Amino acid sequence: MAKSLERNKAINLRKNGESIKKIAKLLRVSKSSVSLWCENIRLTQRQKEKLHERMVSGSYFGRMAGARMQHEFRIKRAISAEISGVKDIGKLSDRELLIALVALYWGEGAKKKREFSLNNSDPEMVKFLMKIFRKVLKIEESRIVLRVGINVIHKGRDKEIKKYWSEVTGVSEVFFRKTTFIKAKNRKKYENFKNHYGTIRINIKKSIDIYYRMLGLIKGLIEGV
Repeated sequence: MAKSLERNKAINLRKNGESIKKIAKLLRVSKSSVSLWCENIRLTQRQKEKLHERMVSGSYFGRMAGARMQHEFRIKRAISAEISGVKDIGKLSDRELLIALVALYWGEGAKKKREFSLNNSDPEMVKFLMKIFRKVLKIEESRIVLRVGINVIHKGRDKEIKKYWSEVTGVSEVFFRKTTFIKAKNRKKYENFKNHYGTIRINIKKSIDIYYRMLGLIKGLIEGV
């Protein structure tokens, strides 16, 4: 008797355009039973279209939910890595800061001219470098010369850009040289034009001693591994 009631309910639900899967779930029976009971029922074209729409929609929301879970997992993983990284590095000594500077200079510093200079566009990196210059190398502000390099399409933002890098470096705008506006065709499209500030060149005046010291320390890194 119970099976007959379930069968009748299944047939009525199927006639109303419900899917085999949903009917089985509602009646708490197997999909194979529902398929058998409803095998002779033919859905209208509109009912088939609605079932397809539900299937696509369900698949879409399933993918979205999966994407959200992956995104949240990546965020948690990144935060965990940052916490571990800060703990693992700890407080850097002057020697460790000097080694970090040497490695950065080895990779990005100017070596063709006998002067000490570095280029970078990452504000956090620039702040890091300025701290080392002041704390470890004891560089006074009067010896620092800054120059911005940026595409010519940003020429109208020159004052704004210098102010930005002045705040990042903690160096007065009076120590900035004339901005270098690059006339090459800008192929890169920025999502937010006004958030682009180009590259800052940090040059230390009368720095030949620092320059040779860096070359010597680079050799020290090579030999020290």
